[in-house]
Amino acid sequence: MEYLANWVSQNRKAALCVAGTSVALLGLGLAYKHTRKQKKFRQVGVVSQLLLHPLKSGKAVPVEAAECLQMGLKCGELQDRHWLVITEDGHMVTGRQQPRLVLVSLTCEGGQLHLSGPDMDEISIPLHQPSNPIFKCRIFGADTEGRDCGDEVSSWFTQYFADNKTYRLVHFEPHLKARKPAEEEPAFPKDEKVAYPDAAPVMLMSEASVKDLGSRLDRDISVRQFRPSIVVGDCDAFNEDTWHHLQIGQVEIKRIIGCGRCIFTTVDPETGVISRKEPLDTLPPQLIGQLSLRLKLPQYLDSTT
Repeated sequence: MEYLANWVSQNRKAALCVAGTSVALLGLGLAYKHTRKQKKFRQVGVVSQLLLHPLKSGKAVPVEAAECLQMGLKCGELQDRHWLVITEDGHMVTGRQQPRLVLVSLTCEGGQLHLSGPDMDEISIPLHQPSNPIFKCRIFGADTEGRDCGDEVSSWFTQYFADNKTYRLVHFEPHLKARKPAEEEPAFPKDEKVAYPDAAPVMLMSEASVKDLGSRLDRDISVRQFRPSIVVGDCDAFNEDTWHHLQIGQVEIKRIIGCGRCIFTTVDPETGVISRKEPLDTLPPQLIGQLSLRLKLPQYLDSTT
């Protein structure tokens, strides 16, 4: 059973450690942590980055600490993939259709939501607008909902994409209809719920895996091209594919499946340009599922990492 151990206080990075195996203790969450026998850990890496993507397909927000909730990472008023751009008929808009979406920054401060993007004036609106309508939305054919963020934001995105179509921004709220990953991938628990991620609430990958891929491309490639939540350093390439039960501080997470790679990985996060070729052309089939892990969190837990 593999674990992520507590803080390494000297460098403010959480140490990634592995302990002895015991399948009988699998998945017992916090209750198990309080009753299990003491284990000897060996370090296998460190958590080097935490990245929130509040807006689906939007710009990554690096944070030094985050809460780990069942529906993903949270930092202050920002929750991972809890905002979504949709078309007038409710279908999702991602970097696959609009690559420049990766250049849009969404942040929250003092109860205000802030949006900025290239050649656009920054706008700010109230984070909570309970009188706004709730829209029905579609993500990969699955039904969900979102609270509309208003006409001003709609005009902002419509101007930003400039393709004679109308766009709206919606925000997921706890009482709205969530998606159930198990309906698409039976490996997920039936009670698992997500807001707007493709599948799982958390995705983890290692810096070494990206560096290995870069060596095949003969150029550096950014970890942000793969949009993980948790980035791990100080481990060998693709080691993360062997981790099944992890712990960071007091948070326990379980590996569900490897994350398959799509055309979105060919969008440059710095320019918003899609090549539709690399790194997919270079990725060997056996590595596509190894570049990151989709993870679930067994219960609501808080952790500074």
